[in-house]
Amino acid sequence: MPHWSSLIRDIPDFPKPGIVFKDITPVLADARGFADAIDAMAAPWRDAVPDAFIGIESRGFIFAAALAHALGTGFVPVRKPGKLPARTLSHDYALEYGSDRLEMHADALPPGARVVLVDDVLATGGTLRAALSLARRQGAAVVGAAVLVELPELEGRARWDSDAPLHVALQG
Repeated sequence: MPHWSSLIRDIPDFPKPGIVFKDITPVLADARGFADAIDAMAAPWRDAVPDAFIGIESRGFIFAAALAHALGTGFVPVRKPGKLPARTLSHDYALEYGSDRLEMHADALPPGARVVLVDDVLATGGTLRAALSLARRQGAAVVGAAVLVELPELEGRARWDSDAPLHVALQG
């Protein structure tokens, strides 16, 4: 197990009763832990650097921006409704504890851009599927996804609707 994995805290009954929230903030606060986590997430993409990492709000931003910096490529945010200033595309999706919508600037990616989707936790797979749909609608080639932690009991991987690799740094 990597050093940083012991820094992840389980917070019971957050944000709703019955949910166990994976708190990754201690990983971010630990310089070595954060660097090692980014290295683990970047490893699959070092030999074929994508044109951009797409970060899913909000904790996906942290990892996608760090990956983009580490590999010298772009970062594109996927946000909750009403947060982006220009024309957007949107996609509704189901959460482990409800439903939501994600948006991306309609001109964020040129057709054919090679992109990797990034989030902190893979739970039900709803946010990754929404981001996948948004990227595909712009004509991007989704070459993979990277997540810090997967919660296998929620079967999000089974809902990954792509032949592109889904890289997980840690099974939760």
